[in-house]
Amino acid sequence: MNIIVCIKQVPDAKDVRLDPKTNTMAREGVESIMNPFDRHALEEAVRLKEQHGGKVTVISMGPPQAEAVLREAVSCGADEAVLVSDRAFAGADTWATTYTLGKAIEKVGEFDLVICGKQAIDGDTAQVGPGLARRLDIPYVSYVRKITDFLNGAVRLHRLMDDGYDEIEMPLPGLLTVVKEINDPRIPSLKGKMKAKKLVIQTFSAEDIEADPKQIGLSGSTTQVVKVFAPQFKGERAMLEGTVDEQVEQLLEKIEPIL
Repeated sequence: MNIIVCIKQVPDAKDVRLDPKTNTMAREGVESIMNPFDRHALEEAVRLKEQHGGKVTVISMGPPQAEAVLREAVSCGADEAVLVSDRAFAGADTWATTYTLGKAIEKVGEFDLVICGKQAIDGDTAQVGPGLARRLDIPYVSYVRKITDFLNGAVRLHRLMDDGYDEIEMPLPGLLTVVKEINDPRIPSLKGKMKAKKLVIQTFSAEDIEADPKQIGLSGSTTQVVKVFAPQFKGERAMLEGTVDEQVEQLLEKIEPIL
């Protein structure tokens, strides 16, 4: 079974802050990590490989420093790694990103399954997984919490819902996005770290994947971020006193003008 896992290098959420002058993310001194949901995607792929054989290839689109998360993925059990990196990819929204990743996956070759985290913590759109499936013209299931079986060229799984879960059978090849409930990611092994250190990571440029310049980066993006700002928190507050009924009356008086 050949499995492809898409991972992303993101800023550590606990250190994220905005530059008040430029209203852009201040990256200096902010640690970059593997997107937490992608860790669960990687772990599930490695477990499937251990159960059914095959190989796991991790792909990341980003600047050269994203190589760090690819090596980390290899240290946790992935077999091969591909970095999709080119200045021409800069400024890509989810539309352009799915196009680029789709072209990269086509270059990697045949696969049985693509696994992604449900979303990235820096964008929180949850659009790349489903969008990538449409680019590759394969079926997909989002919010997978459990893979139960493989049978006759299909995978059976549970999709997390607000009131429980759905049992679904999806034909292969296909794509899954997974939630954190699916597993507990392993930590890198010493053997894995040694392998990751020596591994030669493939790098794909825009030319390598034969990308249309009009569909990548900023020029290929259908959306653009016009402004980013930190919310201003006001310190105004009021303490309501009296019985519950009296407090309700006071609350209604205060919110009535804004209703």
